[in-house]
Amino acid sequence: MTAILQPGENLTPGAHYLPAAAGNVLWGRLPCAADSPVLKLDPGAEAVIDTLSHEGILEDQGRDPRAFFAAHGVDAEQVLHDAVALAAGEHARDPGADGPHVVTGPIHVAGARPGDLLKITVAGLERRVPYGVVSNRHGRGALPGEYPRTPGTVSVFAGVEETASGAFGTPTPRAFGTMAPFAGAERSIRFPLNPFLGTMGVAVASDTRPHSVPPGRHGGNIDINLLTEGAALYLPVQVDGALAYVGDPHFAQGDGEVALTAMEASLRARLRFDVVPREDALRLFGDQLGPVAETTEHLIPTGMDDDLDLAVQDCVRAAIALLQARWGLDAEHAYAYLSAATDFNISQVVDLVKGVHARIRIEDFAGVAK
Repeated sequence: MTAILQPGENLTPGAHYLPAAAGNVLWGRLPCAADSPVLKLDPGAEAVIDTLSHEGILEDQGRDPRAFFAAHGVDAEQVLHDAVALAAGEHARDPGADGPHVVTGPIHVAGARPGDLLKITVAGLERRVPYGVVSNRHGRGALPGEYPRTPGTVSVFAGVEETASGAFGTPTPRAFGTMAPFAGAERSIRFPLNPFLGTMGVAVASDTRPHSVPPGRHGGNIDINLLTEGAALYLPVQVDGALAYVGDPHFAQGDGEVALTAMEASLRARLRFDVVPREDALRLFGDQLGPVAETTEHLIPTGMDDDLDLAVQDCVRAAIALLQARWGLDAEHAYAYLSAATDFNISQVVDLVKGVHARIRIEDFAGVAK
């Protein structure tokens, strides 16, 4: 296997660096108003942040990542030191009450106030390991009661393969995930990797830390696979300083994330944090109740609810509000445009609160006077 990215290695001199050390992470819960920041930044600043996957460190996998990954042929030196330390430590986590996710933060961004939007731009993502895991557990997923077919956890190991130019029909070098078609077989299935952070959020205006699984207005475990390098996420600020955090790193995920997890694996993220004042936020997006994402090609409003039908409805309402604010459409024309030209994708159906996101093509409005 190739070299891995251990804590503190290969850092850009002078970068704001936040390792995933025990004092800098929460495991199973998300930050709230009562939490103290582990890093303070000015608006526009970048930080290099290590994130940890929960796969390989959980109790139902033995809470010993060296032993877990050794069973899949991974040498001990290929396991992350911070993952080993977290699993072996006495970090406060109740397996029966808390979620599985590890988040790094919170981060105070100067000047962020309730009513503003915090913009987190994904400036860069680096794979920290050359492997990942896809798990189905606890009778969860899109087919609860059918899978897993035997009691316990099914964790499927996936490798990473870097290709040369032209391999697998690609004109430039790319990285692929590899997976076996059945237990004991060679990893002959290949699929493209598109790393992103499944969890990006801000602290809630409460003194109680939320569970890490359900997403919401605060962001959290939104699992939108479009948040790759170059994308940005806008989050409604709830507390002074925003108290941002990130985690749940993925190497690849299909919309829906139907088995419960995607290809989960640790990433190092380079993120920029900006504050969008409320006046500008209303002009750009309308009055959004939840996160909005942005890529070079799309604006991406979201909808979330326990009921998938209601999540779709919330996403449509958010998309109409965005079109009205950004390009001056009336509600009827916005609704018609969305029906004709916009895809509404299921982000995930496995995190208690289901997520939907719309992909509004920015180029469609090049001829609209602003």
